[in-house]
Amino acid sequence: GLRQEAIKTVLMPTINGLRLEGAPFVGVLYAGLILTTSGLRVLEFNCRFGDPEAQAVVPLLDTDLLDVVEACTDGGLEHVKIQWRAGTSVCVVLASRGYPEKAEMGLPVSFGPPSENTAFFHAGTKSVDGKIVTSGGRVLGLTSWADSLDSAVKQVYASVRSVSFDGMQYRQDIAGRALRESAYT
Repeated sequence: GLRQEAIKTVLMPTINGLRLEGAPFVGVLYAGLILTTSGLRVLEFNCRFGDPEAQAVVPLLDTDLLDVVEACTDGGLEHVKIQWRAGTSVCVVLASRGYPEKAEMGLPVSFGPPSENTAFFHAGTKSVDGKIVTSGGRVLGLTSWADSLDSAVKQVYASVRSVSFDGMQYRQDIAGRALRESAYT
């Protein structure tokens, strides 16, 4: 499917090109891709973990991330068996009013309990007098993982409803297209 197409047409040619130029790559290489009517297209490459992209992917990594990173730096990645959990994950970003131009900051954030298999990633928060307040545009990334996409979506939006701060905004259609298209396949 699309994963194999991305590996074959984008990732491997990139890595092979770097190798041929004498610049083998060691580290995190994130390819920002978009699916168009003409197929996969590259939006950007980043040489780092990006958020919220990593927040959606890392929870599915069953192998200890530290083991993978150490193997990369030691040159022994071929000796690490990288395992992924079955299932899928979904990440929803909670942003401040005014984001991305001029986000409102210093607003108290309240939390209820997260849904099962859900992580709250703090991005634009800080602690002031023992309370969590907004300190940036992307306030939190909430990621849920489950056996099915439908379950992960339900879990993450249940967790979204447990968070509150003045001016909180977020997309309500995350994974919606994937859910609609999977109903026909």
